[in-house]
Amino acid sequence: MNQHEIKHFLALVETMHFGRASELCNLSPSALTRSIKRLEAVLNTTLFIRDTRQVQLTSAGEKFYTYAHKAQKEWEGICSELVDDASVEGRLSIYASVTAVYSLLPDLLEGYRAAFPKVRLNLRTGAAEESLDALFAGDIDMAVAALPDRLSDRVDFLPLQTTQLVFISPRGAGFDDHYETPADIGKLPLVLPRSGVSRGRVDQCLRELGAHTARITEVSGNEGIIAMVRLGCGVGVVPQLVLDRSPFRDEVELLENAPSLEPYVVGLCATRKSLSRSSVAAMWELAKKHSQ
Repeated sequence: MNQHEIKHFLALVETMHFGRASELCNLSPSALTRSIKRLEAVLNTTLFIRDTRQVQLTSAGEKFYTYAHKAQKEWEGICSELVDDASVEGRLSIYASVTAVYSLLPDLLEGYRAAFPKVRLNLRTGAAEESLDALFAGDIDMAVAALPDRLSDRVDFLPLQTTQLVFISPRGAGFDDHYETPADIGKLPLVLPRSGVSRGRVDQCLRELGAHTARITEVSGNEGIIAMVRLGCGVGVVPQLVLDRSPFRDEVELLENAPSLEPYVVGLCATRKSLSRSSVAAMWELAKKHSQ
């Protein structure tokens, strides 16, 4: 869960009405519903009883309210404490995928902006697999990236979230009819990133299974992979986190009996040189508190 989902939960508790709560959160009612469902999925319980006439908290929802209310107060408190540090100024440039901007960064950027108003923030979006290249090139100070299998000793990594890598196919296309075992994945056309952690995991999986395929479409960015899979170009591999937030998530489906891939750890990356600057170190410390 993230701080925004807690805010959405508290707004719904306050109003007990999806329409009014969505207005408070500046969301559509459907987006608020998805946020609450994600929260319930993470907690593996039902927080609200909904019918056509009213919304009520379940007993689990009442227990979670105690935690959520406390967590929100603590978050507001740490933001207030950090705002007193007037010595932090300068600039901070961050590279992230579009999905990371929506899902992982909102609370961090909001808290950072409130705490360090003198810092000039610059946000650059692009393909997830290109984030470390931008960091090493010195184009940005910090990147949201997947933890690589081998991390350079010049870089520090702060985990924010772990998500599964999943195989997806166009909904109803019947791609899973063409194979019976995971080794048959080589019989299918694949849509993969050109480089990066997920491409490395898939390539290793194919080698271990002895599967060979010459039908690979290379795409830049996980969001682009989902779009190409939706068009019927083949079977893709993306982080579950990206799939859950994609506008095309209902037009693709998980591939049954797909090979299992090692989970994908997403976090903040910064070089030791960048972390010596107060504006970068301040974001790092804020992210540490947020991830605890």
